[in-house]
Amino acid sequence: MLVSQILNAKGRKVLTAAPDDTLAEVAERLEAERVGALLVMQDDQVAGIISERDIVIALARSGGAALQTPVSRCMTAEVIAATPTETVDALLARMTNRRVRHLPVLDGGTVCGMVSIGDLVKHKISEVEAEAETLKAYIAAG
Repeated sequence: MLVSQILNAKGRKVLTAAPDDTLAEVAERLEAERVGALLVMQDDQVAGIISERDIVIALARSGGAALQTPVSRCMTAEVIAATPTETVDALLARMTNRRVRHLPVLDGGTVCGMVSIGDLVKHKISEVEAEAETLKAYIAAG
């Protein structure tokens, strides 16, 4: 299965933050949207990604005062991305190797979606279940 197929099924909406948003604002948005990361955008360009993990690290280092810190000081600036034509297996391997849970999907430099490891695992499980049902039907037909 390709990333484009996952985006077609789940939608292409990408939740974003601005570099000058505070960590408190981002934390509220993450909770309200029930997501684990926001793409940080500056003038229609990807500036970074801010995740729950980034916020926890900032809190561990600076305590509650970190919540007033701008996103630009705590975000991950080196964004690992995917393309719509990549496979679920390729992305699962990349996410595991790079220890990330969210990948923006870029098509020619334009953001066209975001996938999480949960999205990929969900589709992988569906694929395995379909294969199992096919095998059961084959065996039953004898």
